[in-house]
Amino acid sequence: MTEVPPRPAPRIEVHVDAADLATSAAGELITRLEDAQARGEEPHIGLTGGSIATAVHQELGRMGPRSGVDWSRVVVWWGDERFVAPDSEDRNARSARAAFIDRLPFDPAKVHDIPSTSDAGSADDAAAAYSAELREHGAGLFEVLMLGLGPDGHVASLFPGHPQLDADDQVAVSITDSPKPPPERVTLTLAALNRSRCVWFLVNGEDKADAVAQALAAGTDLHDIPAAGVSGEAETIWFLDRGSASQL
Repeated sequence: MTEVPPRPAPRIEVHVDAADLATSAAGELITRLEDAQARGEEPHIGLTGGSIATAVHQELGRMGPRSGVDWSRVVVWWGDERFVAPDSEDRNARSARAAFIDRLPFDPAKVHDIPSTSDAGSADDAAAAYSAELREHGAGLFEVLMLGLGPDGHVASLFPGHPQLDADDQVAVSITDSPKPPPERVTLTLAALNRSRCVWFLVNGEDKADAVAQALAAGTDLHDIPAAGVSGEAETIWFLDRGSASQL
């Protein structure tokens, strides 16, 4: 069973709405990247998909050019991805590239997309390739890992009751029976997600309120609410809007 060692208690930020949440999270990320680079580090970040993540990415695209971040020294990874064609609208990477990656001077060699159907013959192959890439080029720790949350408590593409939740000895695994389409995906494991200095959950909408409350409750089984199994070594922040925080 996957167990997370004792870590700092999560911090909860409740914002007026999704727009305010997105602006706050984007601004905070820029500050963290500036700080890491001031320490002489090349920060690695983990991105997620979904509507609120897209709003954050759009804010990064707006704020990024005026920031002090050297974007060519930021390394980008993904917590999960849909195993579909590279030009599919379902690809998390496609949305993020349009919103901010292609608008800022990232080094293309440091933006590590999870393989698509054009790059790998199967989701298993894609997971194996991404695991190897992260082992070779990863820093061993994400400076900031951003994650969404499903109404069922899933995080990345780790869903309640799925055996992949106990894949402690792997970096990335395939999903072929996702309960929400598309069915085939690649996701980092809980063990890999937990190799993060800072974990930020980005959650909006009243339909997520019950999952938020359960994830933050003491003693919640990660097999029921996978988000309960992820936290940062130094910090965990829940960026919430009023709807998603309504049951706290």
